[in-house]
Amino acid sequence: MPEEVKLSDELKKMEYEPLLPIEKKLVGWSIGLGIALLGLLIWVSYTFFPAQ
Repeated sequence: MPEEVKLSDELKKMEYEPLLPIEKKLVGWSIGLGIALLGLLIWVSYTFFPAQ
């Protein structure tokens, strides 16, 4: 039975890999879309379901 490999040891062996330009763009679009949709949800809730 092989030795148990620890996650921390494997992570230390990995080399640093910078994000590709397309990955950066996807992250930016995802964050932007999430913020925009949260804003839309807040607007809808205040407009159609006002607090009493």
